[in-house]
Amino acid sequence: MLKKLDKDETEAPRSRWEAFDLRWISFGSPAAIVTSMALIVGLDTATASRATVLASLLIIGIADNLSDSLSVHIYQEAERLVQHHAFRTTVANYVARFLVAGSFFLVFLMLPATAAVFVSMAWGFFLLAVLSYLLAKARHVSALGEIVKHTGVAAAVVLVSKLTGLAIRSLVGV
Repeated sequence: MLKKLDKDETEAPRSRWEAFDLRWISFGSPAAIVTSMALIVGLDTATASRATVLASLLIIGIADNLSDSLSVHIYQEAERLVQHHAFRTTVANYVARFLVAGSFFLVFLMLPATAAVFVSMAWGFFLLAVLSYLLAKARHVSALGEIVKHTGVAAAVVLVSKLTGLAIRSLVGV
C-alpha cells in the first residue's frame, strides 16, 4: 500500500499540487466525508432529532476516527513502516478525519435542520471533488473521471443510508 522509499528514490514534485503529500489526507478524509454525509441523510430520513445528529457527528469525529486511525497505525506497523512515519501518518489521518467531521458538525449546528442536510451534501460532494481533483493531478489521470468515480460511490452510500432511514422510519411507524 505505502511504498517505502529511500531519499534518493523520491522525485522532485512537478507542480505545487505534488509538493503536498496527499497521503496525509487521502485515507481519512474521504471516509469522514462519506460517513458524515451518509449519517446525516440516514438519520434525517429516519426523523432523528437535531441533537441525535449532532451527537452522532461528534461520536464519529472522535471515537470512530480514533479506532480507524488505530487500524491504520497497526497496519503500518505490520508493513514495517518506520515507527515515526507510522505515527505521523496516524496522527495526520486522525486530524484530517476529525476536521472533516467537525466541519459537518458546524454546518448542522449553524443552520436549520432541513437546510443543514442540503448544505452538508453540497459541502461533502465539494470536498470529495476537490480531493479527487488533487489526486488526479498528482497521478496524471483524468480529473473528471476521478471526480465522477468517487462522487458516484459516495452518492451510492448516501442513497443506501437514505433507504435505511426510510426502512427504520416505516419499521418504527413514524
